[in-house]
Amino acid sequence: MPDPLPTYVLKTEESFAILDARGEICPDLEDDAGIFHRGTRHVSRLQVLLWGLPPLVLSSTELAAVGVLVSHLSNDDGGASGSSAMTVHLERRTVLTASACLQQFCFTNYRDQPIEVPLTLRLDADFRDIFEVRGYHRSKRGRTLRRGVDGTLELIYRGLDGEDRVTVMRLSDPVQDVSEEHIRLQITLEPRQTRRLFLVLDFHPLSKPLGAEEHYNAAMSATILRFRDARRSAASVVSDNPAFNSWLMRSFSDVHLLASQVEDGLYPYAGVPWFSCPFGRDGLITARQMLMVEPRLARGVLGYLANRQAVVDDPAHDEEPGKILHESRLGEMAALGEVPFAKYYGAVDSTPLFLMLAGDYLCRSDDQDFIAGLLPELQAAMAWIHKAEASSADGFLRYLRGADNGLRNQGWKDSDDSIHHADGRLAEGSIALCEVQAYAFGARRSLAEILHRLDRHDEAETLLEEAAALRLRFHQAFWTPSIDSYALALDGEGQPCQVRTSNAGHCLWTGIATPQAAAAVARQLMAPTSFNGWGIRTLDERESRYNPMSYHNGSVWPHDNALIGMGLARYGHRSETLQILTGLFETASAVPMFRLPELFCGFPRREEEGPTFYPVACSPQAWASGSVFGLLEAITGMSIEREQGSSRVEVRLQNPCLPRGLNLLDINGLRLGDEEINLQFHRSDYDVGVMVRGRSPGVDVVIMK
Repeated sequence: MPDPLPTYVLKTEESFAILDARGEICPDLEDDAGIFHRGTRHVSRLQVLLWGLPPLVLSSTELAAVGVLVSHLSNDDGGASGSSAMTVHLERRTVLTASACLQQFCFTNYRDQPIEVPLTLRLDADFRDIFEVRGYHRSKRGRTLRRGVDGTLELIYRGLDGEDRVTVMRLSDPVQDVSEEHIRLQITLEPRQTRRLFLVLDFHPLSKPLGAEEHYNAAMSATILRFRDARRSAASVVSDNPAFNSWLMRSFSDVHLLASQVEDGLYPYAGVPWFSCPFGRDGLITARQMLMVEPRLARGVLGYLANRQAVVDDPAHDEEPGKILHESRLGEMAALGEVPFAKYYGAVDSTPLFLMLAGDYLCRSDDQDFIAGLLPELQAAMAWIHKAEASSADGFLRYLRGADNGLRNQGWKDSDDSIHHADGRLAEGSIALCEVQAYAFGARRSLAEILHRLDRHDEAETLLEEAAALRLRFHQAFWTPSIDSYALALDGEGQPCQVRTSNAGHCLWTGIATPQAAAAVARQLMAPTSFNGWGIRTLDERESRYNPMSYHNGSVWPHDNALIGMGLARYGHRSETLQILTGLFETASAVPMFRLPELFCGFPRREEEGPTFYPVACSPQAWASGSVFGLLEAITGMSIEREQGSSRVEVRLQNPCLPRGLNLLDINGLRLGDEEINLQFHRSDYDVGVMVRGRSPGVDVVIMK
């Protein structure tokens, strides 16, 4: 079988498409491709044949700035009755809306005589749930009806959940033949003539739908406006390095490609294909990474999660009052309860991360009315943390699965074998992860800052006292001299998992680590056994379960590296942060379209070889795309301070630095509530200087070196 063509991704709201270079779906070559809508694959085959043959691929481009796929194609040899190869050019543009996929075909005849082009469009829809595509087996399914009606091809799936799911294919031109699997027509091309044809794949057809051309033009205008608004609403980040700029543009566009409109703004869905839905942890971390350039994401994420905070005890969904959502799924299997993820709360870290983001967002945006409106949800989240800690013998924040088919592990490393002891034994019982205690520390400090801003000083001071006590207990319980790092976790019997992992780096991010411990963790994480040349591995290669091809036991995750880099910079280890940023930049430069995947394999870097791909990684993945922006915040040493009772905002830049290959970095339109600032970082012979190129009257800048 020939190698499949490279794949491209489009997404709008609850729909996403994985297409090949032709703008097509060929299940014989790529079995997880398709067009998915609301958790179900609505198109599992889409192919165009010219004279009965697939067109040749000349080139294909996913236009990051507008979310459109452009494919340049040509005809293969049409045989005795057809046209010789490479005489008909086909430019095919694909755009996605919330409920339809639309394509424009531009045919151009480069022969000196008219030709008749027989055109066949093949369509199928297996209406498989995303979990079925992922490999889940179902004993029963609904039934699919196929019919040709008035020149259209309709496929209707009668689901076991009582919902009909529909795909309708229609064209702008009259057709000759419609069957259960294809539509056929013939188009006439005069010499040097270009002719357009429009295709609509509609998942919610109206009784009186728009014409195909009108529908396509409206969709194209909407996607251009969507990405234009995103750029106008965010800070602009540009360097003097064209490749770095390509990475920045791709990363920013991918975050917005994955973002969906919610009540209070935008929510970055986790990743395509497996996680194209709201995930609490992923959304919170992505919003935090993007906070410097795009604070709208934080507002959207906080509002969405507050509105879906748990209010009852429901072990079947690991739900407890005050917990923050882990994920929310659409689709037949979720609706029927075949998977528990319609609204699932099996994450121990989403709740403290929610509190941390709220504090950071308030400091950045000064959006006090919004945060004050969330205070009941913020206090409920802290109440859940207090209750969960009080229920454990050692007072640490732990998890233990309640749902029979829920997640065994409920931190960010949620694969079954990710939490283990040095001898490889899996950790049993309730688990206290090191980074979760760090998040609980950060959550207290963030909520304390919010309460101080709201003049609730006694409550704030109580939380700060709790944070200080937690910091001492944490270091005593988790510090492990034999590995010169924090233990991965404490198991149900209180025994430490004494393995070297990337989790310890997250403890630097929130500031729970002592300076001495931070220095030791930095040395361990940047050692060749952990840093593979592209990034920091999830598990050090000296550990018994190390496998560079595993999901969480030796692979490299960009978002993990970004949080570690932000933590290293917090403790003054900016050279190590630069090393991480450089590794990820070189990874992005070595992968298609500068698109960092969810993860990649942890094999050591070798000369003249690129990173090794993880075969089923999501790409794009929101928190992988957000990583560069979190790391830029770290290397610029940027922090925001707002003095109680003052309307002024102070931007602090502590020991800013730039990676090798960047001599200039401009950040323009950086919004700080009602204030704004433009900054330029430039490399000199001895260090990195800062020029304030513009600021509104309420901004002060402090540069510390």
